[in-house]
Amino acid sequence: MLVNLVRPILMSQFVSLYDAKTRLSALVDRAAAGEEIVIAKNGVACARLMPIAQKGERRKPANALRIKYIAPDFDAPDPEIERLFAGDPP
Repeated sequence: MLVNLVRPILMSQFVSLYDAKTRLSALVDRAAAGEEIVIAKNGVACARLMPIAQKGERRKPANALRIKYIAPDFDAPDPEIERLFAGDPP
């Protein structure tokens, strides 16, 4: 039957450009949740806000440097470098 061949048409919500500018964060949240939003300027559709298809799994760190331990004073200031930046002679 022809009725079975026709896919349902999902209605997008139309939002004016002014409303989109004032509520952009909320519209992006709705689009990320799967909703499609059409932005209209002067009543004419001009842009579509829709979710991005996710590809595969999230990235996992490679641990390429194989660092197992970081010393507690790793980011402590080095007196020699501070002396050089101060302009003191070597």
